[in-house]
Amino acid sequence: MSLKPKTKALTMLLGAGCLFLLAFFLLPLLFVLYESFLGTDGNLTVSRYLAVLQDNQFQNVYLRTLKMAVIVTVIAVFTAYPTAYLMMKIKSSHKAILMSLVILPLMTSPVARTYAWIVILGRYGIVNQTLSLFGLTREPVRMLYTEGAIVVGLLQLFLPIMVLNLVSALENVPSEVEEAALSLGSSKIGTFFRVIVPLSFDGLIMGVTLVFTGCITAYVTPAILGGAKVLTLATLMRQQALVLMNWEAATVIAVVMILTTLILHTVLKRFRPRNQT
Repeated sequence: MSLKPKTKALTMLLGAGCLFLLAFFLLPLLFVLYESFLGTDGNLTVSRYLAVLQDNQFQNVYLRTLKMAVIVTVIAVFTAYPTAYLMMKIKSSHKAILMSLVILPLMTSPVARTYAWIVILGRYGIVNQTLSLFGLTREPVRMLYTEGAIVVGLLQLFLPIMVLNLVSALENVPSEVEEAALSLGSSKIGTFFRVIVPLSFDGLIMGVTLVFTGCITAYVTPAILGGAKVLTLATLMRQQALVLMNWEAATVIAVVMILTTLILHTVLKRFRPRNQT
């Protein structure tokens, strides 16, 4: 009988959050999914998907977006893992300072951070002026409105998220496990890849999912650093919806973006070490 008040309170707390997600997240997604299959005659059809998927522009934009998302995610993993691992090894006072430095960019507007790259990568920006000062280039190098500029902007935008996820996962790895592996003759590199990485794989999956999803759905950074020439799925969806008034194609693109992230998360979970399931 004593558990009933606790169970009721827990149900009420969970129910409020579930109702909010249902009303403002799940139902809108289901509505978008339904609209993407709804034809002009009111019947369900896949004609919109066929028209969009067979379009050469969509195919190029989709492959470009996937390529940039993969590049950013891979660089973020190989950069964030050593950073997160070293942060777990230093003193608590120093760790707090480093965590503050990691969180600080997240407290700045993505618009402001993206516009800062214009000052750095612009025709007369810091990079071009430095190259010209040392005589490495005669004319300014075109860096803005390229895929490389978008990759750099997205990496700076989502790298802190990867670091935070890995730090959270590594905090749950007992230090005794690493010490035991070293005492049994394993090298530090072998221990890292055979013990630390498998035990923190859940954090890696979450970090990769968030970074990859963020790269695919990001709009501000590709719009500013890519311009109208280098389109991504988000900027193409905006173009179809607000410029061309082709809401049907924009709806299909939105569904494709969602399905891509869900497929990625499902595939990553299959690579989860068996001893972690």
